[in-house]
Parts: sequence; structure tokens; C-alpha cells
Amino acid sequence: MQFWKMNGAGNDFILINNLEEHLPEEKLPQLARSLCQRHLSIGADGLMVVDAPKAGGDYRMLFFNSDGSVGEMCGNGARCICRYGYEKGLAGEEQRVETTAGLVTGQRIDQRMYRIRLNDPTTVKLDYPVEVDGVRYTCSYVELGDPGIPHAVVPYAGLRQADENELRELGRAIRWHSAFPKGANVNFYELIGEDQVYERTFERGVEDFTYACGTGTGSLVTVLTLQGKVSGRGVRVAMTGGELTVDIDRVHSHITNLYLTGPTNIVCKGEITDEELPLLS
Repeated sequence: MQFWKMNGAGNDFILINNLEEHLPEEKLPQLARSLCQRHLSIGADGLMVVDAPKAGGDYRMLFFNSDGSVGEMCGNGARCICRYGYEKGLAGEEQRVETTAGLVTGQRIDQRMYRIRLNDPTTVKLDYPVEVDGVRYTCSYVELGDPGIPHAVVPYAGLRQADENELRELGRAIRWHSAFPKGANVNFYELIGEDQVYERTFERGVEDFTYACGTGTGSLVTVLTLQGKVSGRGVRVAMTGGELTVDIDRVHSHITNLYLTGPTNIVCKGEITDEELPLLS
């Protein structure tokens, strides 16, 4: 089985082309759990599978978190898969990628930089506080696409100096909070300058911090733009794995376009020979 390992701002993925491999779709969750397990296999935040389009796109993107759960969409994953699609000749410099959350369009800027139009926000609740252990936390809630990718956006003073374990426990508590029936990716943030933000994401399906989260970054900038805290144009968001840029088209309180730009990295290409993998035994 052939694979690529890629990352976008440190958000890392294993990519398999099912147009070539013809794996049964019901086997893909277990494949994700096996391949994404660090130390015992390749290791990644998620598995992306390229498959045949069903609704007029260039190809379809199936995304599975490292725990095998289905992800509606992944922003950094979509940027990476657009590079794969271009380099494999599946699409040109402008791409239409079918995802579970809807159609995503992508654009090649140069060899490594890719820009995607994220799914539109379908739910935005700017004032949606949550209580954890008797403490009330300011929170906003955003879903991108349909079905929506859920994000809790939480300001956190001194985020860059925060105790990792304390932040992880808070992230886990909010991720599973009853206020979010589908669970939520938790995007902690701190404003660090004009149109500059620092972000940490506790990601649903990974159940830990990831180095970056594309849909979370888009959701974060959506909230901050609607709150008037950033301009919505060229907003730079720094995170553990690097920096992403978000641009928003806003008409009053309505977001009409949400763009995410950042680097991609092809880490390696090769053949999966994992002898512990059921599909290969």
C-alpha cells in the first residue's frame, strides 16, 4: 500500500489514494487507528483518503481522526490534499474537493503554499459561556459546513506561558462539555498584536493538543472579526507548528467567504509494510 506523509503547519497526516488501492470503506476507521498510532506505526493526527467524486468535484476527501472517528473536514488536511491532487495530476491549480461537510475549493499559490476556501459558518454563537468546576469561561461556538465541524473559541490570558497540563485538562473538560452535544474542538487564543493571534487547539478525535487546526483557526478568526477584535483581512495566527493566515469577506454580521492560507510539507512517500496491520496480514 502506497502512502504520503504530509503536514500543514505541523498538523500531520497519512494520505492514501483509494483510486489506486481500492480499500473497502468500512475498513478505513481501523486503518486510521492503526497507522496513526505513534511509536507503533507511522503516526499522525489523521488519515486522509482520496476517492472518486460523487458530486462534481475533482475528487473526494475522506478524513479520519487518529482515533478512527470520521472528521467532517480538516482545513490543514484539505490544503495538503490539494497539493497531492495537483502533484498527482488529479486536478489543476484550482481544485474542487468533496468533503463530508461540503465542497471545498483550493488554490495553489506556489510549490508549498496552498489556499483553501473553508466551508461557510452554519452556526455562530458569539456569547456562549461554559462552566467548568464552578468557573465560568467566556466562550463562542462556531460550526463550519453541514454537517457542522464544531469549535469552542475560548480566550485565555497568558496562553503562551500557560501550564500545559492545566490547559489540557481544561481543554478536555470543554471538549466533552454537555453544552456541545457533538463535542467540540477547543481553540484557546490570545491576541498578541494588530491582526495577530496566538492559538492552541485541543482537538476532538485526537484528544490532545495538535500543532495546528485549520478549521479551528478559521472559526477563531470568524469570531474575532464579528467581535471587531481583528480586521478579517490577512489575520496571522501563530501556533505550535507555524503560522496560518485567514481572510474573511464579511457583509454586516454574515460571513460570505472564509479563506485559509499556509504551508504544506511532504515529509515522505513510500510503501506501508506494517506487519501488525490486519489489512496486510
